[in-house]
Amino acid sequence: MKHAYFFGYGSLVNRDTHAFAEAHTARLSGWKRIWRHTSLRPVAYLTVVPDADSEIDGLIAAVPGDDWAALDERERAYTRVPAAHQVTHTLTHQPEIAVYSIPDGAHGQPTETHPALLSYIDVVVQGYLREFGEEGARAFFDTTDGWDTPVLDDRADPVYPRHRILSPDERAFVSDELARRDIRLIRR
Repeated sequence: MKHAYFFGYGSLVNRDTHAFAEAHTARLSGWKRIWRHTSLRPVAYLTVVPDADSEIDGLIAAVPGDDWAALDERERAYTRVPAAHQVTHTLTHQPEIAVYSIPDGAHGQPTETHPALLSYIDVVVQGYLREFGEEGARAFFDTTDGWDTPVLDDRADPVYPRHRILSPDERAFVSDELARRDIRLIRR
């Protein structure tokens, strides 16, 4: 791909989790964000699935040297899917853009054995707060399906390898949004 970019819709929205310097806010149409589990990982992660009526905000970022190897390794549970025709952005050129998605049939429903991590949610929401403000972070919650997923409260001892420390206001925002949706936190 020439001028390769990826569309990030989860932890890749948080610029502190990667070194992709050339990143820009963008919108992806025709895909819906959802919680899923895959046998390639012990916990649930976000993925996107085709949905003609959905739009989600995120970041596009240039892949240095159009070299996908490191990003493919980071996103090894996913398949890279061309999506340039579905991404709205402010770039003056039309780059190739891919989105990562867990292939249909390769994922299942999250369970208490395979929960989402609060440390992962914290990172994602921190990214949305910084890029899109509180309204955009609430839209992240509203445009994500599968919030019946159990969430492991691992804030005190984060399991997510790229976890970040949230400010008290960011932590309160995440906790309030989870409570507003009656999301079940579990402890081990």
